[in-house]
Amino acid sequence: MFQRSTLLRAFDAMQSGARDGRDGGALVAASYVAGDMLPGTRIDDGLIRLFDIAGALLVLLLAFPVMVFVALAVKLTSPGPLLFAHARVGRHGRRFACLKFRTMAVDADAQLKALLDNDPAARAEWQTSHKLRSDPRVTPIGRFLRRTSLDELPQLFTVLWGDMSLVGPRPIVEAEIPRYGRHYAIYCRVRPGVTGLWQVQRDADTSYRRRVAFDVAFARGRSLRLYLLILARTVPAVLSGRGAC
Repeated sequence: MFQRSTLLRAFDAMQSGARDGRDGGALVAASYVAGDMLPGTRIDDGLIRLFDIAGALLVLLLAFPVMVFVALAVKLTSPGPLLFAHARVGRHGRRFACLKFRTMAVDADAQLKALLDNDPAARAEWQTSHKLRSDPRVTPIGRFLRRTSLDELPQLFTVLWGDMSLVGPRPIVEAEIPRYGRHYAIYCRVRPGVTGLWQVQRDADTSYRRRVAFDVAFARGRSLRLYLLILARTVPAVLSGRGAC
């Protein structure tokens, strides 16, 4: 029988804190980083893989018409390739291509460099979170796809190939490795996820340090119950706009 773990108690504490107007994210992050090991029910890699394959196939089947519509919208509104394959760090530190519908202009890298060179505020934001709230590289259709998380549907193929899981840490790029410090090895224990603890719990002010804490927590204490709980909470998080990355 499933024993309620420290991780799940912290997860519930976060929900309670949010309802009471307290900073639940800070509470749970502090709990996560406090210890080296968190108790929890481990699930077999083979079992979680079955969930991943079955879930990815089901969503791909149901979402196929939507994916066709998105593909046409991307192709007709912005010159460039349909998909964007970004190099990410996966399980055991292995690099893989993370697939998404393209949401940026084809010269996005050049635009980013010019922006960071000339805008101190944008440079500081990028150094803090490795993201930009108002990113000029994103196309108009790309903003809609990101807000609704539709750009991430091609990642389901990456799940089928075994480079990602439905639930796990957000896949990071190589430049983000130093931000994880000694926790990088823990990040590498599991496959990155299409969704995860950070995606369903974050808010606009979630710090990178807290995001690392979420990722470490999941890798240390994952359980079947937590896996299913995150999947269940992904839908309302996406609908509210909090789940988009």
